[in-house]
Amino acid sequence: MELLVVLLVPALSAILCVLPIGGGLAALSTVVGCLAVFLISIHVALTTITRGHVIAFLGWISCDSFGALILLLVAFVGLTTSIFSLGYIRRVVPQEREGKKRRYYARFNLFLLSMLAVPAFSHLALVWIAVELTTLLSVFLVSFEDTPEALEAAWKYVVLTCMGAALALVGILILYWGMKIAGRGDFTWSGLIVASPGIPGPFLQTAFLFILVGFGTKVGLVPVHTWLPDAHSQAPSPVCALLSGIETTTVLYTIIRLLPALQGLSHGPGSWLMAAGLASAGTAAFLLLQVKDYKRLFAFSTVEHMGIIMFAAGIGGTSAYYGANLQMVAHSVTKAFCFLAAGSILLVVGHREIASVKGLIRVSRPAALALLTGSLAIAGAPPFAVFLGEFSILKAGIQSGQEIPTVALAAFIVIGFCGVMYHVNRMVFGSPDEEEARVRLPGSVLVALGISAIPVFLLGGYVPGILEEMLRLAAASLGR
Repeated sequence: MELLVVLLVPALSAILCVLPIGGGLAALSTVVGCLAVFLISIHVALTTITRGHVIAFLGWISCDSFGALILLLVAFVGLTTSIFSLGYIRRVVPQEREGKKRRYYARFNLFLLSMLAVPAFSHLALVWIAVELTTLLSVFLVSFEDTPEALEAAWKYVVLTCMGAALALVGILILYWGMKIAGRGDFTWSGLIVASPGIPGPFLQTAFLFILVGFGTKVGLVPVHTWLPDAHSQAPSPVCALLSGIETTTVLYTIIRLLPALQGLSHGPGSWLMAAGLASAGTAAFLLLQVKDYKRLFAFSTVEHMGIIMFAAGIGGTSAYYGANLQMVAHSVTKAFCFLAAGSILLVVGHREIASVKGLIRVSRPAALALLTGSLAIAGAPPFAVFLGEFSILKAGIQSGQEIPTVALAAFIVIGFCGVMYHVNRMVFGSPDEEEARVRLPGSVLVALGISAIPVFLLGGYVPGILEEMLRLAAASLGR
């Protein structure tokens, strides 16, 4: 029943948030609820290692180690962003607007609920519903600031991703049709693998193509990525951490989860994934060179890393799948940290323009150190976990005989690194146009940055045995 509790806690927190008692209760119930979800997710993860699965309703709600890994990522980032929100929302929303604060926390909890549901659901129809809910329950968070830019970003976000969801639904229906032809298996992840040998190849290829394009829209794959930098730059920074660090990962998880059912196909899916990954990583790498908004900088970095993970999934093989899963973990925790750092900068300087932020180290040392650390980590500098993930992927690409595309990916990674660090170096160490007074960040912001930084530093040099086992089991579940 742990999975049901994981889903019920944020729903209950959302109900408490709408009660007209005050923004303090909404904030407190959100943090307490996220802490409870994180602790239960740890228990779920441990159980999947020892038992293989956690089942709430057979055929509908269940979780294996791969799903538990994603569940744990959602819970951790949800906890850190809820803590960050305490000081952030108190600073950006006027004290007298308690109703707006309650609405923020209610929507925050519902958005978190939708992302937790993606790995918790095992029935493919429910998975599609959960993915679609991640859009519908977050669009009002994207437009939270009520500016023309935020409203435009929210509109673009909902239109493009809902169109993608419609395409993905066509793919889901084709899969269901193919399973009926095969005549066996429940419409679940495991049932699809069992039935896949009896599903005609054209059905599998067509379904996967629709799902890749449809869900790829939400992941931010090029060329259907245009909503992502707008939405991730206009939403409140804690929401950006959820959107960029977690929402994209949960949807990417649904695409990669299809790979075991496609093992029998002689050609198609692997090359499509590698092509989509290279296009996304390459396009984002060059866009990083000319970006002018530091939140958009990290948004384009998300497009790059989604492409890198997609490329690894296209290579195939246990080592590549392990690298892809490690990169998913590293990107999620690091990108969430980066957007929390961006939120702290916004609290300090009050704007998002890169050119106007100079000498940040003199204005707010915690914000400057967070930005520098997060940027080095997400750009792929050693000894951070993103470097290990990228190295594993490049190594797998060379070993599989894909030398040319792997070298191209390595070049894009280097270009992306230069783009990120070029901008961040000037922001942190540049000479300010005029002397500015030091700004103190709220205590909850500092606490959230500290907690978020732990896996960013830790995973670069040490992967805990439990996480190592989950990564191994997740890679094994994807095939040889």
